Amino acid sequence: MNEEQPGGMPSGLNANEAREFHALFITSFLLFTGIATFAHFLAWLWRPWLPGEDGYSMINGTTEQLSHLITYLT
Repeated sequence: MNEEQPGGMPSGLNANEAREFHALFITSFLLFTGIATFAHFLAWLWRPWLPGEDGYSMINGTTEQLSHLITYLT
């Protein structure tokens, strides 16, 4: 049986293991957030979330803008 020791962590990890897990978790979270932010930016370039008075019909050239951006990045 794995009994909890007084002063131990409820997860069963020691302090060094908990720090290592926390660092990995924070790094993964920031990487995921960065990728999601970039993907949302590209989606917004393709089709803005708040269209003008005429709706999406007044948005012309967004596909060309996105293709120019992709060409520039590659």
